[in-house]
Amino acid sequence: MIELVRARYGHPPHAAALLALLDAYARDPAGGGVPLSDFARDNLIGELAARPSIFSVLAFDDGVPVGLINAIEGFSTFACRPLVNVHDVVVLQSHRGRGIAAQLFAGVEAIARERNACKLTLEVLSGNRAARSLYEKLGFADYQLDPVMGHAQFLQKWLD
Repeated sequence: MIELVRARYGHPPHAAALLALLDAYARDPAGGGVPLSDFARDNLIGELAARPSIFSVLAFDDGVPVGLINAIEGFSTFACRPLVNVHDVVVLQSHRGRGIAAQLFAGVEAIARERNACKLTLEVLSGNRAARSLYEKLGFADYQLDPVMGHAQFLQKWLD
């Protein structure tokens, strides 16, 4: 039986579950293949708790943490409403293919609707075909305003 809960960052079992799941994701090739740094492990929970625009949904299988979504509220200037960016999606390898990610997304969408968000956004690596397929089944599509201008692309620039 999968149980979904909105993470309470100040609750030690939720904090431990979030860190363990995020570290598993970081170690996965889709997450970069490198464990969380000591700095991230030591500071992440406090930093998440300090930002009311961030929320997390955890999935437990008989009390064992097996899934996580971290989401960050942003703002759509065109819609003049909040949006929610799905930042991390984690389901342990042992539990993939059981519909847990879809359940996590349903939990995130419910919170987004509570916040009056106009949309959910996310990024996905082009080689992560399984995730891309799931996201499309859940109603996600490439972002574009005018087909002549093409699809939006996610870019980054690291700052020192």
